[in-house]
Amino acid sequence: MAHKFRQSYQIINKQLIQWYPGHMAKGAKQMQQKLKGVDCIIEVHDARIPISGRNNDLHYSLLTAKPSILVLNKKDHIPEDLKPKILDTLKIQRNIPTQPTYFTNCKDQRCSGIKKIIPKAIQLIQDSNRFNRQTVKEHSIMIMGVPNVGKSSLINVLRNRHLNKKAASRVGAVAGITRSVLTKIKICEDPLIYLLDTPGILMPNIKNIEMGMKLALCSCFQDHLVGEENIADYLLYWLNKNQNFSYLETMGLEEPTDDITYALLSCARKYDKKIALKNYSDNVVEERPNLLAAANHFIKAFRTGEFGKVLLDNNYLKYGED
Repeated sequence: MAHKFRQSYQIINKQLIQWYPGHMAKGAKQMQQKLKGVDCIIEVHDARIPISGRNNDLHYSLLTAKPSILVLNKKDHIPEDLKPKILDTLKIQRNIPTQPTYFTNCKDQRCSGIKKIIPKAIQLIQDSNRFNRQTVKEHSIMIMGVPNVGKSSLINVLRNRHLNKKAASRVGAVAGITRSVLTKIKICEDPLIYLLDTPGILMPNIKNIEMGMKLALCSCFQDHLVGEENIADYLLYWLNKNQNFSYLETMGLEEPTDDITYALLSCARKYDKKIALKNYSDNVVEERPNLLAAANHFIKAFRTGEFGKVLLDNNYLKYGED
């Protein structure tokens, strides 16, 4: 049976995808101020949104001043065969042609990408003109990226790998855990290397609706700010548009649908997700399907890879020359 699905996505209130609290503005200013004391920058992004997930204004102003490495984290969530196409696209789009790029999974200590980061950073620093830091023996590296892409996780796995030490930076599944530019965190003795953890900083104004919703879907926003049902609606739109109907079983559906309310009702029925509501006119408590719980279930299924490996930015892919 043929289905007609939405080919574009609209959100009722565009302000829902605008989140630039005070700690982000303060953090961006602090990062600029600390740049003189930095030898290299590690730019961390979610591999599912390698294009949408970049704060270009802030990143380019910092990255053109210092040697840098791009880390695309959560590689276990994207199709392996798309990695070369992602690299081709980044090579064409960005203004930093010599930026080394590594795909990583910070949950895997044996990840080949993680093993390459610090040796490459040392090489870049040694090959660069350190200007005012030429006589300083220690290396200072700043970690940057939008919220919840794994910056703190990367610091911790590097610290564990090179120093065999426990976590030094807070990690959480909620955007905005790190709120300030922290003091130096030692991650290597020989040579002596310190990392600076920084707050995740979004664009002050996100003009593209789909870019904002992709960031929300990858939990770069706090879910309640955008609205869980809005995020679930975008997920349904994206899966249908990309002919990924693996959500049917999860949502208790017999066939694809473009109606998020219908999908959430089906999910609530399947998993018996209910909410008790009191009718104050007759003092009777009624049970109704809990659509918020169903939306959270749907979003979590995506984030844990239940719908397979996906590249949300597949529409941006370009192809380089062989």
